[in-house]
Amino acid sequence: MTERERKAFEELLSVCRRLRGPDGCPWDREQTLESMTPYITEEAVESGEAIASGDAQHIAEELGDLTFLAVFCLELLGEKGSIGLAESLELAAQKLIRRHPHVYGDATVQDGEGAYRQWQEIKKREQGGKSLLGEQPAGLPALVAAYRMQEKAAAVGFDWPETAGALAKVREELGEVERVIAPDTHPDLAREIGDLLFSVVNLSRHVRVDPERELRAALHRFRDRFHHIERRLAERGTTPSQASLEEMDALWEEAKALARPTPRGAHEGSA
Repeated sequence: MTERERKAFEELLSVCRRLRGPDGCPWDREQTLESMTPYITEEAVESGEAIASGDAQHIAEELGDLTFLAVFCLELLGEKGSIGLAESLELAAQKLIRRHPHVYGDATVQDGEGAYRQWQEIKKREQGGKSLLGEQPAGLPALVAAYRMQEKAAAVGFDWPETAGALAKVREELGEVERVIAPDTHPDLAREIGDLLFSVVNLSRHVRVDPERELRAALHRFRDRFHHIERRLAERGTTPSQASLEEMDALWEEAKALARPTPRGAHEGSA
């Protein structure tokens, strides 16, 4: 740890304790671990969105906020008993050392997949031989839960060896949906759509794309383009409910074109 990093952490901890102290902030003094839970969830999501943006300043700010909340909650925990900041950091370091015997011991792994597989096996032993899939928080977004579950199964070889297999499975599941969607709604449709979504997450994992992040990005794109449709229709004195699908589709394509980066050299040689 550099001197600057040490001072920065000490300052963050000092601010945290001042806010909780007798001469601190009334709101901060009123908080409990339970009351802080929504803020941790919100900051974790905001950190993920910041990472997706690629803006280093924004990423640093959001991860800093998340770090502060973690320190703040560990202070709350320490006030309740003997387990606090130091103990928590020590436990985290000890766990990381135990689960990296190829770094801190004499074990060997061939690659990142081997290291991850070893981590899962050690974790299973530490948990008393429970399933490698482990338990997942009930509130975990379904896309994230599917990604992590597939990742853990893949760690022991239960996976398509090539991306082509995952892509073929998506096609297979889409075919199952098509089979039960017509001519009438089939009772198995919901299950087949669930299987299709699960297979799409698996494909995403194979090509190293975070499905939760990219679905959120797609939502932002949809919102921006639909707002464009609403603005352009308002300029014509109408609304989406009054416009035809053809009109709205044309404006959708217009919004896509406006958002598309200009190809390099497109303006070269122009008057």
